[in-house]
Amino acid sequence: MPSPEDTLLETRAAYEQHAHTCRQCHADGTPCPVSKLLLRAYNNARREQMRAGSAVR
Repeated sequence: MPSPEDTLLETRAAYEQHAHTCRQCHADGTPCPVSKLLLRAYNNARREQMRAGSAVR
């Protein structure tokens, strides 16, 4: 099972790669549905990492 930090890095990389390569995101200037989904996954991973960090302290 990947650590919360690994998951965070992977989801961030996926979102950033999509944002740079998606024609729809660039054409409209607004995020496409896939971009929204990837951003949601990144935000969830970031929250999970914050929870894991606060549970340790």
